[in-house]
Amino acid sequence: MKKSIVIVHLWLLATGVKAQHQGHSMPSKRDSTTNRTTTMPTDSGKKMKMSEMDHSQMDHSKMNHGEMDHSSHQGMSMSHLYSRNLPMNRNGSGTAWHPDQTPMYAYMKHSNSKWMYMLHYSVFLRHTNQNFNNRDGKGRDQRFDAPNWFMGMAQRNVGQRGLLSFKAMVSLDPFTVGDEGYPLLFQSGESYKGRPLVDRQHQHDLFSELSVGYSYSFSSKADAFVYVGLPGEPALGPPAFMHRISSFNNPDSPLGHHWMDATHITFGVATAGFRYGIAKLEASSFTGREPDEKRLGFDKPRFDSYSYRLSINPTSSLALQVSQGLIRNPEPLHPGDVRRTTASVLHSVSIDGSADQYVTSALVWGQNIHDGRAENAYLAETSLQVGRLALYGRYENIMKSPEELGIGDENDQSLPRQVNVDNLTLGLNYRIVRHMNTDLVAGAQLTAGMPDRFLQALYGRMPLSGQVYVRVTPATLRTR
Repeated sequence: MKKSIVIVHLWLLATGVKAQHQGHSMPSKRDSTTNRTTTMPTDSGKKMKMSEMDHSQMDHSKMNHGEMDHSSHQGMSMSHLYSRNLPMNRNGSGTAWHPDQTPMYAYMKHSNSKWMYMLHYSVFLRHTNQNFNNRDGKGRDQRFDAPNWFMGMAQRNVGQRGLLSFKAMVSLDPFTVGDEGYPLLFQSGESYKGRPLVDRQHQHDLFSELSVGYSYSFSSKADAFVYVGLPGEPALGPPAFMHRISSFNNPDSPLGHHWMDATHITFGVATAGFRYGIAKLEASSFTGREPDEKRLGFDKPRFDSYSYRLSINPTSSLALQVSQGLIRNPEPLHPGDVRRTTASVLHSVSIDGSADQYVTSALVWGQNIHDGRAENAYLAETSLQVGRLALYGRYENIMKSPEELGIGDENDQSLPRQVNVDNLTLGLNYRIVRHMNTDLVAGAQLTAGMPDRFLQALYGRMPLSGQVYVRVTPATLRTR
């Protein structure tokens, strides 16, 4: 009953927020050298003030923002959170980059106080059924739950070259998912009541990000920034899965989450970075210990780990990154450091210039080295949006120790050193209604697991898992 009440409240919140970006007007731009209002020629030969332009008809995703100097634009449009010279579409989780053509599902508001605000969220209400074709198979479980997250952002220009940004992300998972997380076959990572979570995805913390950032523009091609979060996300890995649009339709976390982007909720992060042209180099100091099972509070910041990342966006449709970090004692039940290395290619392109027609994809590799062994995880995912219909898929290959899946312990010499799992998920959803710039979609997906022979004896030859869901999000933010 409590979950139902929370879900109703989430729906009322979603439908009660009105997007204020569409058709917003832009304030007049003043030339910093002449203090004169800039005007733009129209097709009829007349001149038009910037404040009279319909900014909602401009396509930012196809502009060459690397060559544009936005540093003197006082309130034209929301920019990237950590650069006045980059488009907002490049915002990923933490300080990570998306391709510039990445669609955004959000509400945006410009205020008279020069602040700009944006709200993203995603709320699933679903029924999931894991390993339903193996009656006695390991990990068999089913339940109703509601994975969700909400992220708000605010920014304003500071002087002629500075940019101040704030970001807050919360999740009601502790109330709508449960203490032990949700069932997810072959998943592992984190713990509850002193026991590792196996075949389950842990819930996310109530406070998943509270961060502040400041950037300074040296020119249209160069800027530097600092970012501090408690919690926050260090410069390690691609944008977290729930913020990648290629993963947007899938309610489940990837199995390689703890190989690729699990540091997206870290209690204590400090990052500094520098961008020149299409490339950005950044480094972080952060807390290695993963969040504890008390999801409603804050953990102690330690700043005992470090990472660095190189990001390159060669075109408006591509985002590449390679990163590495040393994570100190991430798992209390398995003491020891982890050396994590990741690389990814993200691709996103609109179809026929429509906000509701696009294809977006991701290729991600992650590797953890610990206890003298290396474990790799590979992911390929894609999502095709054609009007109201979305078709999506995810393929994963991952290596884990038997102990991570709750099989024996590390001292059992009769067990294989590593086991292998391949997972393929295919799904679709359809937008039922769009009201007040809010979308309600209904969908379903099916996952086929292909474990190695050792795991087949426990899980079954090809365990199948499925789910049906409805989802509430903002509509696509129309910047055209």
